[in-house]
Amino acid sequence: MHPGGHAVSHFGATILDAGGMRLSAEEKAFFREADPFGFILFGRNIESPAQVRALCDEMRETVGREAVITIDQEGGRVQRLRPPDWTDWVPPLEEVRRAGAQAPEAMRLRYRIMAAELRALGIDSNCAPLVDVIAPDTHEFLTDRCYGDSPEEVARIGRAVANGLLEGGVLPVMKHIPGHGRATSDSHLDLPFVTAPLEALKARDFAPFAALADLPMAMTAHVVYEGCDDRPATVSARMVGLIREVIGFDGLLMTDDISMKALDGSLPEIARGSLDAGCDVVLLCNAALEDRRAVADAAGRMTPAAQARAETALKARITPGEVDISALTAKLGQLK
Repeated sequence: MHPGGHAVSHFGATILDAGGMRLSAEEKAFFREADPFGFILFGRNIESPAQVRALCDEMRETVGREAVITIDQEGGRVQRLRPPDWTDWVPPLEEVRRAGAQAPEAMRLRYRIMAAELRALGIDSNCAPLVDVIAPDTHEFLTDRCYGDSPEEVARIGRAVANGLLEGGVLPVMKHIPGHGRATSDSHLDLPFVTAPLEALKARDFAPFAALADLPMAMTAHVVYEGCDDRPATVSARMVGLIREVIGFDGLLMTDDISMKALDGSLPEIARGSLDAGCDVVLLCNAALEDRRAVADAAGRMTPAAQARAETALKARITPGEVDISALTAKLGQLK
């Protein structure tokens, strides 16, 4: 356990992934010891419904509880579950434009159907809604994943997405807080810099996040907001302070994947830096087992405040009632 950590009853301050379709013996032993708050799945973890269910069961067995298992299932380019076993979704922006004035209801239905597909596998979280606001220079890696260029409309649709997921027993993870829309580079590859002053950010970029500040979980943006700080939001105490105080988000704050090229330093340094800045939990993806070990050691256990937020987030996870997916699919088809 990290020497500065807390009582072992607290979750590990990490969300981690697996190398393949099933857990190796080494991964099982590691997860048992590290006790991560949750897990995340990628394409390499997905072959068939039965296999995904078995993998989710194994993950939860290692920590001895119903740990959160999340995934990136936005639709379009970013969807880990694909045909023939799962629905093929158009990009979010295309869905929104097709539905026009009915976009909030169309997106609620879309994510309610998605939630049913996720829950059937044992997945109970989704890294959505994405409420970054499109700007004139938004990088193409993001644009068609967005819901529009009006903060008010983005907030409305984001609320509908979150409601669809929550109704289906799936915890939404709002991203990329405090807003990635003005970034002109892809944070998977480079560190984006945003020059807009704080007042402009508040009026536009922060606004949808503030409107949805009651959601249980959010994911940071690896972006430098030069009008506020010279460090990326994920490792900036100033930016996390703005997320908490100006945006008003008091839910569980997780980092975006700390292995993305936007962040400098070793993985353990970044993990520690993000937690010291005020993030609650570190997301590490696509890393070797020894790197996952090093990050889990550096992150240690959740602080009491983070643990309280984690427990509050978990309470938002309901067991959904019966729903007629074919009826919802037909209704969604009528809105396009």
